[in-house]
Formats: sequence, structure tokens, C-alpha cells
Amino acid sequence: MSTRERGDIPTARRVVVKVGSSSISGENAHKIRPLVDALAAAHGRGTEVVLVSSGAIATGMPFLLLDERPTDLATQQAAAAVGQNILIYRYQEALRPFRIVAGQVLLTAGDLENATHRENARRAMERLLGLRILPVVNENDTVATHEIRFGDNDRLAALVAQLIGADALVLLSDIECLYTRPPDEPGALPISNVAFDDDLHGFEFGSVVVNSVGTGGAATKVSAARLAAASGIGVLVTSADLVGEALAGDDIGTWFEPHPVPSRSPITGVVRTG
Repeated sequence: MSTRERGDIPTARRVVVKVGSSSISGENAHKIRPLVDALAAAHGRGTEVVLVSSGAIATGMPFLLLDERPTDLATQQAAAAVGQNILIYRYQEALRPFRIVAGQVLLTAGDLENATHRENARRAMERLLGLRILPVVNENDTVATHEIRFGDNDRLAALVAQLIGADALVLLSDIECLYTRPPDEPGALPISNVAFDDDLHGFEFGSVVVNSVGTGGAATKVSAARLAAASGIGVLVTSADLVGEALAGDDIGTWFEPHPVPSRSPITGVVRTG
């Protein structure tokens, strides 16, 4: 069913949910369980759910005795290799009481740039969903490079939503909704709804930031939401702590209305910095 409004999310056929590193790693690792509870409730309603989860590097850091996110590529790759294994284990343990099996899907930017690889990825995910497996998607940080990568998992989530023809995309953040300027600044106002043709240039969304565990920011979510909405996918941006309410269709967060005439441009997932 088309998700023209946030209230349509509970009846959506297929939903992609993205969660960031800071929401499910370190001192917030315990939040994997309530996240999974909400995903399982949607799954139980018959919705096909795909989780795009950051956190491999952040999860691996303590096992490499690292206090902060490494800056060199080799150590990032090592942390990702260790952390991805542990992250999937944690998700599967949380899913076990619901008798839901997780399926790990690791993608590189090249996978979505190459038509053959893209079709292979789409076919695999379609089969997983058909088998009622819950795909857990992440960028393959172990083989990704600084020069060619998605840039952030908000963008990856939008591209995955396009790839599988999702009806809705939920981007989970650290705050309940987006604001007209950083919420700690005077005059910041919450944004409830963004029409597909709204001009957002007057708003001051925070630029991409790098913290001790991950990357992201309001600007990346706006960019990803616009990308998905242009393809006819409704997008909700809200707090990871409100994922249950989000998937239940409550009036929360910032809703990006889907374009009524979706674009048919090909998926391009690569961010080139070199």
C-alpha cells in the first residue's frame, strides 16, 4: 500500500528502517532490544522489514582496545571485520524470541553502481524477504575505500529503499524531528511535514559531523529523504527511541511526502572523494 502519509506506515507492504551507530553501540548497545521489538511487531503484522544498521566499526572498537573511531583505513577495516560479526550476533539474539532470522547483507558502492551486481543484490534481498528473513544491511566497510563509498548510511538506506521498491523509509536519529536550524539555537522550530516540492534552502541543517563512533547529521538525513521521496517513497525522520511509535504510524517526527510522479533515474550509490 502506498504510504502517502505517516499514518499509512503500519499498513505498508515493505519498510526500510535505518539506525545509526550512536543509537545501538557503546553505552547504547542495550537499545538493540527495543529496536528489535518494534521491528518484530511490524514483521508480525505482515510487513516486510529491512534494517539498515550502522555500527560495525563502533561495535568493534572496544575489542581492538580503541577509545575513539580510528582515522586510518586499515584499522577501520579491522574494526568493521570484528564489529560486524558481533553486531549481527546481537541482532539475532534479540530476534530469537520472535523466531525471526536475520540475514546479513553487506554492500559496497560499486554493487549498486554496476547493473549486474545491483540486480544480484536486489534478487537476493527479494528472496530473503520472500522467506520472511529480516535483512540487516550495512556498507561493507572491510573492503570499502575512502575514495569510493556511499558516504553515509542514510544515503545507503535511501538507495536500498529504491532498490527493493519499499513503500516507506524510516531514518532514526538522536532527536524526535528535524528543525529549521540546529535545535540548540534560538528560534529553532520543529518541522512536521515536508511536501515533495518544498524549498528547504532557507533552513540551516547541521552539516555532516564525525563523532567518536560514527558519521551523520541532519543534512545527510534531509539529502537521503529527498532522494527517496523523489522515487515515490515516503520518509519519516525521528528518534531511535520512538521507533515503535514510528512504525505504528503515530504523529511524530518529520514526514517527507513522496513525489506523486516518481523519478525513474537509475540508482547511483557512489560518493567519489578522490
